[in-house]
Amino acid sequence: MKKIFSAFLLLYFILSFSQEKKPMFWQDIQNFKKIDQETPPPKDAILLIGSSSFTRWTDVDSYFPDKTIINRGFGGSRMTDLNDFADDLLSPYHPKQIIIYCGDNDFADNHKLKAKAVVKRFKTFYKKIREKFPNIEVDYISIKYSPSREILWPQMQETNKKIAAFMKKEANSEFIDITKAMEDSNGNVRRDLFVEDMLHLTPEGYKIWAEVMKPYMK
Repeated sequence: MKKIFSAFLLLYFILSFSQEKKPMFWQDIQNFKKIDQETPPPKDAILLIGSSSFTRWTDVDSYFPDKTIINRGFGGSRMTDLNDFADDLLSPYHPKQIIIYCGDNDFADNHKLKAKAVVKRFKTFYKKIREKFPNIEVDYISIKYSPSREILWPQMQETNKKIAAFMKKEANSEFIDITKAMEDSNGNVRRDLFVEDMLHLTPEGYKIWAEVMKPYMK
């Protein structure tokens, strides 16, 4: 009886430990898998991968009615998370183009983080993409200026510059700068393009993003 009880306790602790150790955003990835099982993803689509600026763009299809979009943004994600779940984010799909928006949460998570660290994380993810899709178009949308994260903007700007330089040297790759388009006539990013948290975008903000993105989309 003691052996049975001990075995039960051991199993309980193993199950409890395994549940506690599930990585952040594990459930988001499971949700993507469920969606893909219920509706097989189309081939030759444009795959969006990144953080909450994509997650909250729930009506992205209406901005690009002539495109086939697969949105796999998951809110709060960092470049580290894209790398951790790279196989889940890439293997189920056969896209003709991948567009990435990610990086600002890396700095929000660690204010002391250097630009070169985030650039390294991006390059790691980019390499993983190229291992699976060596010839498709891969584009990176610049980290946006957000009023609520103004203190982090210098690191973000430096990251944008370094990633832009990297993408310029890569074949079938583009850096999409959305910051300029979000500025007013005085060169200040328009606060009216953000919802109350001064981090996420309004429909007008997404309209501007869409206008900038369209020339780059396959």
